[in-house]
Amino acid sequence: MSRVRSVLSLGLVLLCLTATSLTAHAFPQAAWPTQSKGSRGADVEAIQQLLVHAGQTVAVDGDFGSGTEAAVRTFQAAHGLGSDGRVGPNTWGALAVSVRQGDNNNAVRALQRQLNLKRGLSLGVDGSFGPATHAAVVDFQRHAGIEANGEVGPITWRNLIWHFQLVDRPDLAAVCTKASDVNGDSAHWGTAAAVGQLAVAAERVNSSGYGPVAVRDLSFEHGGNIPDHSSHEVGLDADIQLMRNDRAQCTGISRISRFDAQYSRTATRQLIQAIRATGRVKVIFFNDPVLIGEGLAQSQDNHDDHLHVRYCESVHTNANYSC
Repeated sequence: MSRVRSVLSLGLVLLCLTATSLTAHAFPQAAWPTQSKGSRGADVEAIQQLLVHAGQTVAVDGDFGSGTEAAVRTFQAAHGLGSDGRVGPNTWGALAVSVRQGDNNNAVRALQRQLNLKRGLSLGVDGSFGPATHAAVVDFQRHAGIEANGEVGPITWRNLIWHFQLVDRPDLAAVCTKASDVNGDSAHWGTAAAVGQLAVAAERVNSSGYGPVAVRDLSFEHGGNIPDHSSHEVGLDADIQLMRNDRAQCTGISRISRFDAQYSRTATRQLIQAIRATGRVKVIFFNDPVLIGEGLAQSQDNHDDHLHVRYCESVHTNANYSC
């Protein structure tokens, strides 16, 4: 009997440890990101795929334009939601239908693309929920500390959509990353929207002949407190190195400041203008008095050697990131 009790006790201990482990690795801050006209990136692409799955006709291009807004309004009206054209928690909840192994549809395509971008995978985006997609879902669920059953319901969808993604990817040729003095290469994660907005701006600057854009700190993979920063906790702040006369933003060994001969005000101006043109920008901190005088940036201590771009969403729990 004592042996049975010992086995039962051990089982209870292991169960408690497992539960504690799951709780410790869960994402309590995971929330549906509000996306609206002007938003870009992987989460917008997911919205578009889910709209197609729901019977709407919309381009799947990651750009929340007028066509996507109209499709969202139509979907909202059909589901008894407020037809404001914004995808907030209620609309996300209605769009993100449950999928499981054996399904074959556009919702699965949205899932596969999300897993590829946010977990660094190479799943075929074919809409077929097969063994590879099932294994990837189980792995993500374990990563997120939620029930690892391989089925994608509202909890898995919310954690996946919320999860940050790396800004340094092979498909983003106009962007590179540079290690920061304190956080090294561990803080290159941002929201899908921030990465999407930044990628578009970088491509515009690069295609104009100024070279790629070098990014330092954004956030850690799951956000939260980050050394050497008073912000950078929610995936919407990006530190970007200055543009150079030799265009060696990604290959130059030394970091430059606005006082260095290699600093290109012309190229940096073009970068800031491109960033602002993509929208969803709350503020840009940089201490070049000329660019401040042009209304392109604001002064902030310790911002002589980089731009600090703060992106925003139409609705955010932190007013510093609402726009």
